[in-house]
Amino acid sequence: MSKNFKNVKKQIKQVRQRSYLNKDFDAFRAELLDYARTYFSDNISDFSEASVGGMFLEMAAYVGDVMSYYLDHQFNELDLQTAVEEKNIERLVRAAGVKSGGASPAVVDVEFSLEVDSETTANGTQPKIVNLPIIQAGTTVSSNTGVTFELGEALDFSEKSSNGNLAAVTTVVQTDSNNLPVKYKLTRTGLCKSGKTITETFLVSDDFKPFRKITIGSENVSEIISVFDDDRNEYYEVESLTQDTVYKRVLNVGPDSDLVSDNLEILSAPYRFIKLSSRKTGLTTLTFGSGDASSADDNIIPDPSEVSLPLFGSKNTMNRFSVDPNSLLKTRTLGLSPRGTKITVRYRAGGGLSHNVGSKSISTVKLLNTKFEPGISSSRISLIRASIVATNPAAASGGESELTINELRSTALAFRNSQSRIVTKQDLISRIYTMPTNFGRVFRIGIRSNQNNPLASTVAIISRDSDNRLVLSPDALKQNLQTYLNEFRLISDAIDIVDARIINIGVRYSIVVDAFSNKELTVQRVNASLKNYLKIENFQIDQPIVISDLTNLILNTDGVLSQISIEIKSKVGIDKTRTYSDQTFNIASNTSRGIVVPPKGSIFELRFPDDDIVGNAE
Repeated sequence: MSKNFKNVKKQIKQVRQRSYLNKDFDAFRAELLDYARTYFSDNISDFSEASVGGMFLEMAAYVGDVMSYYLDHQFNELDLQTAVEEKNIERLVRAAGVKSGGASPAVVDVEFSLEVDSETTANGTQPKIVNLPIIQAGTTVSSNTGVTFELGEALDFSEKSSNGNLAAVTTVVQTDSNNLPVKYKLTRTGLCKSGKTITETFLVSDDFKPFRKITIGSENVSEIISVFDDDRNEYYEVESLTQDTVYKRVLNVGPDSDLVSDNLEILSAPYRFIKLSSRKTGLTTLTFGSGDASSADDNIIPDPSEVSLPLFGSKNTMNRFSVDPNSLLKTRTLGLSPRGTKITVRYRAGGGLSHNVGSKSISTVKLLNTKFEPGISSSRISLIRASIVATNPAAASGGESELTINELRSTALAFRNSQSRIVTKQDLISRIYTMPTNFGRVFRIGIRSNQNNPLASTVAIISRDSDNRLVLSPDALKQNLQTYLNEFRLISDAIDIVDARIINIGVRYSIVVDAFSNKELTVQRVNASLKNYLKIENFQIDQPIVISDLTNLILNTDGVLSQISIEIKSKVGIDKTRTYSDQTFNIASNTSRGIVVPPKGSIFELRFPDDDIVGNAE
């Protein structure tokens, strides 16, 4: 037995030495030449370039060099920084969470003006309210270069602000012999976006197809406005098919609607899709879910007994049953797939640098959609519609060409570190500031730890009114923030939203002016410097006031020789016709080493700069 094993062992060839470190043609040829001379010197000795042996060596080295190149190339294509093929870069960019679309549209504020007759009321003469129309969304205007812009939201010229005045800017354009207004001009501003709105329909077969795709026929699709089927089921765009809820905008009819125009609600989205754009074709593809709408599915994880293959026969014994994996795709976890219907897609397309038209270049109203109160004569409607003109005081902006490969690469590398959840303080701040403004605008945010709960953060917020003055944020804004932030916070974290305290202040100073300067003009210059430094845009919540900074501004004003005194005073309650915050604050007891420190969660405000800065010159 052992003898036979020894004979077999003698017949086994000795393992020859090989190298796996070669990467290029010359290294492969040198290694093959050394290998051939070592193990095949008795069979062939001529390995020159003109010989058959040399041909075999170079052919093998060539194959190895090509395979090594493609191995390195494929490995480089797995990394966004080293990839060079466009389709691989696009795939890696998409995997990083960046949406690569086509050219982006431009946006511009367009002023719509119209003329209406006057009417006399108990409060005097005013525009005739019943004649004021609504310029509806979808109204299109055009620039002198042919770029079309579309109005995003309706403009109601009869809308009034909280003080009872018309929201539109009103001017008198015609008076009678008694100098009383006969005709008014009303102007309102609406946000318009370049491009065109297109409606496209797609017939969907009745067979079940998970992750069904439809491709839109236009290039540079910037926005999917709506997707409906024949049963009026609305399909919502989501970031991924695992996202089963979307935000819904609801008109705010409460008393704080002037500060918060819309309320934020969360809506279930069983019908949903994701949008993908191709750089190669420029077309956009909508991908729907995998669920079958005709089957019931009440569980997030399907019951295996419901998806198992049927077992036939009545034997007392049976084998293991099998689960059909295709049945798992029919659940509603990833949304529903349309079948046997017609999909209607309404979208916007168009954009580019050429859409950034200059100021006052929009002058043509191409399509005017208006709505009047019932009972107005057609002749009166025609006159008012004929008086409507549009113009853009400022240039359009935001129009950009399609991102280049290098721009996509840089965007994806920066976006890779982002996250769609709130973990750090910076995440929380960015989420609050990026909430859509129609749900309420937060002017400043202050975040601090909650002493009673180590897992909670206290967020102090403050807003501004139409006069650019600080006001407490309305309850509707806080409710919208709660709804918005709850979708991003960690389940173990808590966020307490509170009002920031407003500390109104005033400044009183005394200076010495040189003999060559005018005292009043010097005081005016100092007041202007202090007003610019203390404007609310320069302050954050919990930010202190450094008195030496104010002194430095005063001493660096032309004509000032020295500063005699400077005092910061607290303003509370009502002073003549000026109304201040009701928050009392002792400046002296909260001043240390020339720094006025506010209470936690509060912000300083110079509410009436023309009255609250008082200077005296000697």
